[in-house]
Amino acid sequence: MALIFWDVIQYQRLLLMVIILGIGGSLQVGFQGSMITYASVHIKEFINETWLERFGHSVRPSTLTLLWSLVVSIFGLGGLLGSLSSGFLAAKYGKKNCFLGSNMLMVASALLLGFSKMARSVELILLGRFLCGIGTGVCIVLHPQYLGEVSPKNLRGFTSATTSMFWCLGKVLGQIMGLRELLGSRALWPVLLAFSGAAALVPLLTLPFFPESPPHLLLHKGDEEGCVKAMKTFWGEEPHQAELDDLQKERAALSSTQSKSFLELVKEPSLRWQLYILFVLAVTTQLSGIQAIYSYTFEVLQTAGFHLDQIPYLALGVSLCELLSTILCSFIIERFGRKVLLWAGYGLMGTMLAGITLALSLQPWFSWMPYCCLSLIFCFVFVFGMGPAGATISVRMEIFDQSSRAPAFAISGTLSWVGVFVIGMVFPLMVENFRHFSFLIFMGSLYTSGFIIYFFLPETKKKSILEIREEFDKLNFKKKQIPILEAKMTKDHELCTKL
Repeated sequence: MALIFWDVIQYQRLLLMVIILGIGGSLQVGFQGSMITYASVHIKEFINETWLERFGHSVRPSTLTLLWSLVVSIFGLGGLLGSLSSGFLAAKYGKKNCFLGSNMLMVASALLLGFSKMARSVELILLGRFLCGIGTGVCIVLHPQYLGEVSPKNLRGFTSATTSMFWCLGKVLGQIMGLRELLGSRALWPVLLAFSGAAALVPLLTLPFFPESPPHLLLHKGDEEGCVKAMKTFWGEEPHQAELDDLQKERAALSSTQSKSFLELVKEPSLRWQLYILFVLAVTTQLSGIQAIYSYTFEVLQTAGFHLDQIPYLALGVSLCELLSTILCSFIIERFGRKVLLWAGYGLMGTMLAGITLALSLQPWFSWMPYCCLSLIFCFVFVFGMGPAGATISVRMEIFDQSSRAPAFAISGTLSWVGVFVIGMVFPLMVENFRHFSFLIFMGSLYTSGFIIYFFLPETKKKSILEIREEFDKLNFKKKQIPILEAKMTKDHELCTKL
């Protein structure tokens, strides 16, 4: 941990980049996900008031529920659209320009949301939430890619893990600012909705002074001088020949530096197991139970026997616990590696869910069981933050090369947004039919994914993209040789020798 801390201090501009991208990226998603719960009462009142002004009567409960569901879900719809378009946009305009454009969209959405009450318009809330969803959908896909590409190998895991740390920070910030003592009041809820615009100003004012990522400059633009200059900007003035050599080898090995399309990615035999792992990671994140616990924290804690007035502060405590664990994860990921944090984390989380199910079952017989259940929820969230939360993001970035990374992240982002929507719709029905035994379904998913990761994911710690690719080729082609790549590399080597 001390070594990682010293490395971070050395790369001060890289650390500044981590903070800028975090504020404009995953922090926004965490904030939007948590603050909307605290603004819900006031938005529903506002919908009823505007309906009364326009039509002369109060809105029917069923219509109010439908409009409120639309306010919540339209953010996810925008996020899905942003994730789907992120690969194409990043390939055409570059990650830096896309990141800036998305944050400009979030500033525009903040203006719509901030003036919605003054304009007496529910439509502005819907449009603002939709535009904010598109912006965050693009940023959450580009954030870990950009971080991974501007980081040296020895810090790639640390920087990637900060994505989940800022996500948790956003959730905590949304919960704190959403308290009625701050911005969660009847008068200030539009300011709460518009806060994302203030956060988006940070990258808009600072990111233009930073270069594009070194891999993008060399592999997409062929600008070796610009690549070296970017390395020195992020990593200091000393020579970075080893990293440059890795990029040159990756450039030589790639048949095309242009970003692959979705169909090309799916059809590529050398990426078959990378896509399997990507699918497992994306699906397991949604089927781990973490999304269900966060989306229905109030209901879960109420079921556990806690009073309604205590629940907002207990929910804040759960989020603070995850924030602490993600900070610790960023410092241990380079020591323990991604693979161990994933399979061990999945196993421990599955065991915690079994314990939560047992605690909820025994609650009628023991008065202290609610506290046992709360402790297990804290442990579950802590383990998630310490392992899968950070390691998942790092692995997704490291198992794909420059030409396939953008569409792969677009696929992963799409799966995540769809998963959020499906879990949000299905989990209440699961609780209604299976009650606390619903968590056993998530437990089975975690154990299954843990076995898959243990047996089939190569360790990616401190390896170049080509080294990781060679590990996956053993799975993709098994005992077959890969003559084309080997011949190409040999030929390039011979030409270099002759010259």
